[in-house]
Amino acid sequence: MEGDEQTQQPEVAGVMDVNEALRMVLKAAIVADGLVRGIREAAKALDKRRAHLCILATNCQEPMYIKLVEALCNEHNIPLLKVDDNKKLGEWSGLCKIDKEGKARKVVGCACVVVTDWGEENEGHFFLKNYIKQNSK
Repeated sequence: MEGDEQTQQPEVAGVMDVNEALRMVLKAAIVADGLVRGIREAAKALDKRRAHLCILATNCQEPMYIKLVEALCNEHNIPLLKVDDNKKLGEWSGLCKIDKEGKARKVVGCACVVVTDWGEENEGHFFLKNYIKQNSK
């Protein structure tokens, strides 16, 4: 019995928060070519109902972008998550250069990102699905 408990332990070992789960999901979506970046492409994907998840930066300079994305998500029942920094969202979605030490350089801010293909289902994927289910009620 104890062997079974030890095999399940590594899943719970790392503390998972929403930002870490988002980073993992976005990385998997990039690999699967299922990530749409930018307001124009995001609006197209949301309107065509190809989106599984939408992530919006709250520090976007244009308030009409925020209204448009929120309206499209509400209209098509697409989950919307908000992050506080567009530079962080740009880094997570691959809009940066990685230097020799593995640090992100020349990060481009991104106001909106849409996941159209989850890619590999990892623990971040399951954490986000549970988080969305709990917060949608």
